Amino acid sequence: MPRRRTSLKKKRQDKKRHLQNLKIKKELKKAIKQFSELLSAKNITEAKTLLVKVFSQLDKAAKKHTIHPSTANRKKSRLMRRLAKTA
Repeated sequence: MPRRRTSLKKKRQDKKRHLQNLKIKKELKKAIKQFSELLSAKNITEAKTLLVKVFSQLDKAAKKHTIHPSTANRKKSRLMRRLAKTA
């Protein structure tokens, strides 16, 4: 158990950031899964509009360092390839 006030504050901040990061990652996973379902249903037009939203979420997560920027770029690249392959 931390004793110093700064350690206690750091622990509170870490917990708050962790919960925020989990929320961002959960929303991101949900959007990617929704995109995959649209692709499997061959609904290309809706998948393209959702892809813009997914890209935005990936970029925001990378900007906040919730995920690594290279991970975001890799996921975007793979999503685009799946869309092109399906279309």
